[in-house]
Amino acid sequence: MALAKIAQMSAIFLLSLALIGCEGQVPFNAADAIAKAKDAAIGKVGPDVKTFNVLEYGAKADGKTDSSINFIRTFKAACNFDGNAMMVIPEGNFLIGPVIFAGPCLNPSLIIQANGMVNAQSLSYYKLGGGADAADWITFQGIKGLILSGHGTFNGQAAEAWKLNVCSGKPNCMRMPATMKLIRVNDAIIHGIKSVDPKGFHIMISWSQNLRILNVNLQASGESPNTDGVHMSKTSLVEISDSVIATGDDCVSIIQGCTNITVNRVTCGPGHGFSIGSLGHYDAEADVSGIIVKNCSMIDTDNGVRIKTYKNLSPSKASGIVFQDIIMTRVRNPIIIDQEYGRMGSSQSSKVSISDVQYINIQGTSASKVAVELVCSASNPCQGVQINNVNLQYAGPPNNLPFSSRCTNTKATYVGTQSPPPCP
Repeated sequence: MALAKIAQMSAIFLLSLALIGCEGQVPFNAADAIAKAKDAAIGKVGPDVKTFNVLEYGAKADGKTDSSINFIRTFKAACNFDGNAMMVIPEGNFLIGPVIFAGPCLNPSLIIQANGMVNAQSLSYYKLGGGADAADWITFQGIKGLILSGHGTFNGQAAEAWKLNVCSGKPNCMRMPATMKLIRVNDAIIHGIKSVDPKGFHIMISWSQNLRILNVNLQASGESPNTDGVHMSKTSLVEISDSVIATGDDCVSIIQGCTNITVNRVTCGPGHGFSIGSLGHYDAEADVSGIIVKNCSMIDTDNGVRIKTYKNLSPSKASGIVFQDIIMTRVRNPIIIDQEYGRMGSSQSSKVSISDVQYINIQGTSASKVAVELVCSASNPCQGVQINNVNLQYAGPPNNLPFSSRCTNTKATYVGTQSPPPCP
């Protein structure tokens, strides 16, 4: 039954891709785009592709000269070229402040070959709190057809920002600049790049669809605050695969309005795990559905696979969620639903309805004696939670508490091996 459900969700994902291609546009062919991305990383492009090198537009590869305007001019020239185009960031050390790469572009799929080291300016260059577009480092906006590929590194140089990015107890805490933000970007590939020490999120995606993120390496200190690896909202048809994420917050965070998201063959840790949520944080949130996390490994993370919702009065739904074939090593809170996240003193219960959640073939070691914790809403109990073949062993400090599961406001269905023992 579980496998049939996953197959059905995958079929819906593929059908959605096909339907998008039926709206008078050329359909997005992910396999072709990925092949093109891999070729672009090594400069293997056809003679019909015109290149636009940032050095030719005045950028300096000395690591000291601000080349922001030169990067913007290069992008504009490539974007406005009526034909196949590739923006080139070659080997070398570049320094840029916040830039916005805005479409629409004239070419069918703009290629950006990134093989250099791109370093961020200090925090004083960012207009914090000045609106969604002003708060981030590299913003891609309003583009249909984008390939970002190469072995380059984007260094957020974030030590100063992390000191200001601790939001606990700060109701008006400002989000720090994301290294890369994609807003209203469709049919895109991000391949091969590395992100280190972001001021905020590594990659932030909103109002976008048809994205593939593969072979990326996202790195930050395990103590760095709010440095989510890939953070998504109001986005659909995304696959993150074959990547390494080691950071100080969620490796992948999926919040309101996300549908048909797949995370496959990703190594996470350190970090806060794979999170759906926080949900219920804002009024009138859009639903979340069709989320698959599979064939992943987690090492020394603060959480494993997590669904978290705030206590509030705005209803929404999270459904059709699968966590499958996950290997955990010394993971705290390996399996957790937390519908009491934040606002711990509030007497109201979460109005987010969670249903059709499957945990399949999860094994390894837990650093917590309570390895499965399902804390659901009193007013909206979780429905259709299935736990199938969970085999976790305790590997934390010695104590006399039993290795156990804890469930509130839900009746999970259990199949196969169960360690820890299931809830009564």
